[in-house]
Amino acid sequence: MFFEDSVLMSRLLTFLTLGFHVIFATVGVGIPIMISIAEGIGIKKKDPHYTLLARRWTRGLTITVAVGVVTGTAIGLQLSLLWPSFMKVAGNVISLPLFMEVFAFFFEAIFLGAYLYTWDRFKNPIYHWLLSIPVVIGSTLSAFFITTVNAFMNAPQGFETEGDKLIAVDPFAAMFNPATPTKVAHVISSSYLTSAAILATIAAFIMLVRKSTIYHKKALKLTVAATFIFAVATAVAGDSSAKYLAEYQPEKLAAGEWHFETEKNADLIIFGTLNENNEVENAIRIPGALSFLAHGDFNALVEGLNETPEDERPPLWIHYMFDFMVMIGFYLVGISFLFLIFWKMKRWNEYNRWLLTGLAAVGPLAMLAIEFGWIFAEVGRQPWILRGFMTVAEGATTSPHVGLMFLLFLGLYIVLGTGCLVVLRKIFKNNPAELELESRYPHVKESDKE
Repeated sequence: MFFEDSVLMSRLLTFLTLGFHVIFATVGVGIPIMISIAEGIGIKKKDPHYTLLARRWTRGLTITVAVGVVTGTAIGLQLSLLWPSFMKVAGNVISLPLFMEVFAFFFEAIFLGAYLYTWDRFKNPIYHWLLSIPVVIGSTLSAFFITTVNAFMNAPQGFETEGDKLIAVDPFAAMFNPATPTKVAHVISSSYLTSAAILATIAAFIMLVRKSTIYHKKALKLTVAATFIFAVATAVAGDSSAKYLAEYQPEKLAAGEWHFETEKNADLIIFGTLNENNEVENAIRIPGALSFLAHGDFNALVEGLNETPEDERPPLWIHYMFDFMVMIGFYLVGISFLFLIFWKMKRWNEYNRWLLTGLAAVGPLAMLAIEFGWIFAEVGRQPWILRGFMTVAEGATTSPHVGLMFLLFLGLYIVLGTGCLVVLRKIFKNNPAELELESRYPHVKESDKE
């Protein structure tokens, strides 16, 4: 029976929890830097529009952080309940980064509370802005430490083995493994990107359905500029990730690109289908591009999936996850760059309906790219939970009750997600930015310069 397969249900429940948690974790990492930037600009320009942006974004952040705490706690609980064999073997290795992630979160939470409740309490607003810096540092460090755990699962090192035990553990060597630099860079940059894109979507959507105001125009310009910068940074991090995979996890890159034979001048395959003989059909091929992506040389040799034993190959459908993630990345770079061109050229209206509609899609698409990227990263490691040492089947629980847990957690996430949306809607719909701007800063007029 479906619900009696403990390995399958453990994987599905973990997928459900991570897929839900990553939404709030991403926002929790990326929104603080946008808040800090907005308030900093507001102080420098003495522009209350940007200060109000920081105020309102902070309120939204606190709600998402609260939900993220619950889902993050669920992940910690499920590590022990669903993957006891894995935790028995690797628990003493990953305990340090897990503890440091919790420490970083509390560091962030303390300063977020101070930041939230000290608005207008300093004569010099720069002191309040300074409180945002530890929030940014804490959220980013939280992402760093938890990502090192995932990196260790992909490139385990820093220990010796004795039977089925890991001994002589060097936690710092385990944390700073070959996968850490590229994974951390990609996770942090994509979190910043997605958060900026979500805020850009909100501004664009409001401008589509209501009268455009100076406040929303400034919000759109700031968030789209940040989206472009972080999209480029994410693309650079993604390129480094591909080169890491080519060297350390060639089977994941080969499966993701449907590259079966080891060859030079390897083509990059976009979408397409596979026939019964694993031959690629109906695909777009870019000659030599996979060799360049993997090694920075169009004539470089790229290892094919046929070099990997069949029982150690990732599922081939991750190819689509990789393609969707990359295509969305190109869209985010392109649409944000187009807006910046329209803005700077002056002759064109950067607030035209077609461009606003395109920008209204960037937030959901960026979050989808996050989900596709994590699916590619995690499923692409299959069949391993700890690459080269333990398979997913070996690490999973044998309990017959995981199906019930799945239903309980599904209900919890539906309640949390619905509650979060209702609260956010009430916070902002009942207190529109225009009215708050007028009440807090009555000297500011709508006719003020952008």
